[in-house]
Amino acid sequence: MRGEDQFHLGIVAEDFEGTLAGLSAAFGYEWCAEIGGPVTVTLPTGEAVVRLSCVYSRTSPRLEILRSIPGTLWEAGPGGGVHHVGYWSDDVATDSAGLAALGYTAEASRIGSTGSDFAFLRGPGGVLVELVDRSAQPMLEKFWAGGGSEA
Repeated sequence: MRGEDQFHLGIVAEDFEGTLAGLSAAFGYEWCAEIGGPVTVTLPTGEAVVRLSCVYSRTSPRLEILRSIPGTLWEAGPGGGVHHVGYWSDDVATDSAGLAALGYTAEASRIGSTGSDFAFLRGPGGVLVELVDRSAQPMLEKFWAGGGSEA
């Protein structure tokens, strides 16, 4: 993995619409259509289904605003702020193992043969990293360019 693989900052928002409006007003962000749905993830406690829902910015640098899911990794923290840093990964399982060897702790993952693998790992200093399978990059870039009207 390399620094240039970083492609978004994730923000979990309690006030989803207010966060979008505020970032648009302050910084001119434009947003794609909202995407999401139920996703089966592996947590330290076992498998769970969570309903992930987010909006990506069309504007760069890319932001991902997620709806808060109480009682999960995706719950908005006190005062808000950046939730995670997202990186493209050529092999999510291998990169996760490499980060684990550096002291990162797995918090959630979806690793299989779907081509939409991801993993969330927390670093020793507290930074949460999301690894996203690079095979999703062309589809997401098309989605961002179209404003979310096509995938």
